[in-house]
Amino acid sequence: MSTSDNRPRKQWYRKKVVWIPLLFVAYVFFVNSSYLAAPPAGSPFLLAHRGMAQTFHMEGLTNETCTAERIYPPEHPYLENTLPSMKAAFAAGADVVEFDVHWTKDGQFAVFHDWTLGCRTNGDGVTRDFTLADLQKLDIGYNYTADGGRTYPFRGKGIGLMPSLTDVLKAFPDESLLIHIKSNDPNEGQALADALQSLPKERLEKLTVYGGDEPVAAVKSQIPELRVISMDTMKSCLIPYIAAGWSGYVPDACAHTQLHIPDQIAPWLWGWPNRFMARMEAVNTRVILVAGSGDFSAGFDTPADLDRVPATFTGGIWTNRIDRIGPVFPEKFAGN
Repeated sequence: MSTSDNRPRKQWYRKKVVWIPLLFVAYVFFVNSSYLAAPPAGSPFLLAHRGMAQTFHMEGLTNETCTAERIYPPEHPYLENTLPSMKAAFAAGADVVEFDVHWTKDGQFAVFHDWTLGCRTNGDGVTRDFTLADLQKLDIGYNYTADGGRTYPFRGKGIGLMPSLTDVLKAFPDESLLIHIKSNDPNEGQALADALQSLPKERLEKLTVYGGDEPVAAVKSQIPELRVISMDTMKSCLIPYIAAGWSGYVPDACAHTQLHIPDQIAPWLWGWPNRFMARMEAVNTRVILVAGSGDFSAGFDTPADLDRVPATFTGGIWTNRIDRIGPVFPEKFAGN
């Protein structure tokens, strides 16, 4: 009697156990599916890495590779991290220009990529061991070659072209800029904060600083309203988001920052692209899509690369070839 009386209850319990995970999966799908979400408002924008720059072969690239010795045959006259290259990048359609800074011996910031001088210039030694005036006497195009050293197409053309951070801010007072600290020295971050903190709020809103964890933390500590990005800020946002973002939860660490997301990884983020972008926009965070796995600043450098960008993406698109991407970009995303 008792066995038969318990049978319906056990069957009901088994059905309940089956339905609970199915309902959970349905909930997660509903909360994160872009198919069920309205496309976010706005249009994507272009971020020009180092302005309009000479690009190079990526095969076998390491942190020790001198990229000036492996450039492609030049298609334009510009050298990275110079005022003419930044002006050309904005003219070609860039919405943001990225550039690199190094602290100098006399406490200023030179705009230059490399830690040492020998790869690109006719100088030698470590950047920070020289004054800004000494650095600006160098020929920054001296060692660029596309044919293994048989010819040097920019030799003699880069003298005096290394700007300072002050030069860049003065030349582009209303443009959006991404400033890359090329060290992990907290003192350098403090010095950069000192250089930026007197800028008006509306100017700071168009600046972002990224680089090593320690200098970026120093900048953020002194200028909390400034948007920053480092490996630490990325992990602080994305690790808890990956763990709990399925529920729609956005960690506090994701607020008012910038995320650089490789396009091979992006589809694994909860809600990508529509809901993810809407969540980041709601906390005033900018999303930049970089190419591949994110190694060595790979960008969307050919028109065909843009086919990998979701049609509803509204963040920034990283490119090393603004000269190629800028002209085709408006047509490609005309419907956004």
